[in-house]
Amino acid sequence: MTELILKPGKERSVMRRHPWIFEGAVAHLKGRARTGDTVDVLADNGRPLGRAAFSPHSQIRARMWSFDAEETIDHAFFKRRVAASVAARAALPELSGQQGLRLVHGESDGLPGVIADRYGDTAVLQLNSAGAEKWRDALVTALVQATGCARVFERSDSDVRGLEGLEAKTGALHGGEPGDIVIEEYGVRLEVDIRGGHKTGFYLDQRENRLLARQLAAGRSVLNCFCYTGGFSLQALAGGATSVLSIDSSGPALEGARRNLALNPQLSAKRAEWRDADVFEELRALKKAGARFDFIILDPPKFAPSAAHADRAARAYKDINLLGFRLLNPGGLLMSYSCSGGIGVELFQKIVAGAAADAGADARILRRLAAAPDHPVALAFPEGEYLKGLLCAI
Repeated sequence: MTELILKPGKERSVMRRHPWIFEGAVAHLKGRARTGDTVDVLADNGRPLGRAAFSPHSQIRARMWSFDAEETIDHAFFKRRVAASVAARAALPELSGQQGLRLVHGESDGLPGVIADRYGDTAVLQLNSAGAEKWRDALVTALVQATGCARVFERSDSDVRGLEGLEAKTGALHGGEPGDIVIEEYGVRLEVDIRGGHKTGFYLDQRENRLLARQLAAGRSVLNCFCYTGGFSLQALAGGATSVLSIDSSGPALEGARRNLALNPQLSAKRAEWRDADVFEELRALKKAGARFDFIILDPPKFAPSAAHADRAARAYKDINLLGFRLLNPGGLLMSYSCSGGIGVELFQKIVAGAAADAGADARILRRLAAAPDHPVALAFPEGEYLKGLLCAI
């Protein structure tokens, strides 16, 4: 077995069970390894630390499969890990009966670079690391065995694959091409585009937050910014919102939102308006027109993919939150999110607080928001806490 030897002192993060080994932590490679091969990880003094997937093209030079140096990385290993991940979701009562569910959440489930979501009887697999790519067949087999899904479709087309030296791949892996997919989420039917939609087709991480928006919407005028295919908007309508204005700069996403509304005849289309516009410009136009809302939802795309982009992203988050506070009626609610890994929880709160102060809003936090429980965060891997949110009242 090829050995990856770490520099003195660089074993500490691995011993704390952090799964990433960066290029700068590596002293040398003893032996030869191809992209995705499994290597033994050793401290400078020769102490075995575990086994990892090697990635010669990435700054993350290796990702830990196991912190047990004796564990064999084979088909049986992936069968065990995937089965454990699926069982962990089945043990959570709040996830019972969900038709859209994250089954494997990468590093936080002990499977670095592996994302698997379930939509009905179709599993969507996304492989974002060299090691995951190496074990594609084993992962497909393990998913089918653990879930009984009729189909597995691949959506390995994220930007992260480029950093690993991997090409994008999409298509059916098991069971043939899936047809149209519609799931039901807390009584609302939603179309899922697993071929071309964001992520694996839908934002499952916001499921419980959409339910919260529904519970808060009764009797309120709602503004949903960056609405995508209308998940928050439809739940707000289901909750009894008096009106819902939804804004997105993607025409195809808004067409998907309209189709989703049509799937739910119990919801009043008269109370919904879909607006194709740049959110920043439209918020300013609404302010100039004197518009006001009781409940504003800000769920923008990733402004900061890494800490290097944090300053620019902070300005963008400040801008939309400032406009949001200025558009709220007295007693109004602002539900604001960041999915940027480069913006931490504390920084995000400071940004929102600064926006409230500049808007002259006396705001308080009612609730801190995060991803749904099928998106766990390993204690040793805080990078997994990418989605953070605040529910504020003025």
